[in-house]
Amino acid sequence: MNPKYDILIQGGHVIDPANNVDGLADVAVVGGKIAAVGQNLQASDAKMVMDAKGAYVTPGILDIHAHVYPPYPVPPHALPSIEPDVHLLRAGVTTAVDVGTTGWRDFPTFRESVIERAHVRVLAMINIASGGMVDMRTEQNPKEMQPKVVAELAKAYPDIVVGVKAAHYWGGWGGGHPFDAEHPAWASTDRTVEAAALAGIPAMIDFQPNLPESSYQDLILKHMRPGDIHTHVFARQFPTVNKHGKVLEHMWKARERGVLFDVGHGGGSFWFRNAKPALDDGFPPDTISTDIHYSSILYAGIDNLQMMSKFLCMGMGLTEVVARSTNIAAQAIRRPELGNLSVGGCADIAILKLHQGQFTYVDCGKAKLTGTQRLECLSTIRAGEVLYNAGGLGIPEWDKAPAEYWEPVLEEHK
Repeated sequence: MNPKYDILIQGGHVIDPANNVDGLADVAVVGGKIAAVGQNLQASDAKMVMDAKGAYVTPGILDIHAHVYPPYPVPPHALPSIEPDVHLLRAGVTTAVDVGTTGWRDFPTFRESVIERAHVRVLAMINIASGGMVDMRTEQNPKEMQPKVVAELAKAYPDIVVGVKAAHYWGGWGGGHPFDAEHPAWASTDRTVEAAALAGIPAMIDFQPNLPESSYQDLILKHMRPGDIHTHVFARQFPTVNKHGKVLEHMWKARERGVLFDVGHGGGSFWFRNAKPALDDGFPPDTISTDIHYSSILYAGIDNLQMMSKFLCMGMGLTEVVARSTNIAAQAIRRPELGNLSVGGCADIAILKLHQGQFTYVDCGKAKLTGTQRLECLSTIRAGEVLYNAGGLGIPEWDKAPAEYWEPVLEEHK
């Protein structure tokens, strides 16, 4: 009799906010799709049974702010990025959005060398500047910002391109030029929003306030549209809370307008002194993301589970942390088919262990937070294939392993 399921994840606590599932359940997979979610599914019906007792089973994590191109060696003016499968699968991430690493000039090479080869589903927000972060000098030159070209590229690849990104246009603050007629203060933001509007997708804005020419309040209240995403919301340069720890009025107004706020932690864009008071005052981020790149993994950023654990230790509930890392993130990039465990949907799954103890987390401002919770990934399943399994789920003890795993090696040593 042929088994009914390829994989059965048994006995775990399933958290699937998109379907309002939050409790003990089994998850069955067949043909790369979710076949069933429910209790008392039979182990005898599955080829592989993964015992998830004491663990949490969630949709695969979505990181909507990542940098996964170019690989080493890094060109002289490029942001050093990470290799998606190596760094993301071990954190339960099954979908990553590369935001603005490439502009229209380098997108074809990015698609061929990374997107089409990675096991992680890699989507993209195209940088409004031609060279993107492969050549960050172009991000300072409005002549390199072509909304119509970017929009046409997005329309040509709707399965991949989910947004348009503005970044690092900082004027006299750090861009090497003052704001003037050739470098209007809002050039990068406005052309990014224009391109996104032409393509019918969100804009993501990485912004440096440069008062009085460009203010954060004007960005989120006048220049961004509902559904556009401001990333790095808890970076030190943004006036999020006042000296009493209360969220400022322009933040509430922007949220009422429909502007979305993303963490985008990175190596220099997250301060507990901004985030913790905002959470305490009822202002969580819409989405939890890493801004992962080479330097961020070596210090405070590390990976998505580090981000999620930080928010747990700041007081956000586990179900909410999962939601802002899965289905809410999927909605933000307008891919509602992702970030859930719906029957018939793609079997992207993370199996997580929540540890209790004393753990220390570091921010980008040389400060730390000591908390009592930390998430660990036991296994990651992408499209029904077990690609990361440090927890050893579903495999036998060494002395009970099938002979075919060993006898060919013995034969070689006769």
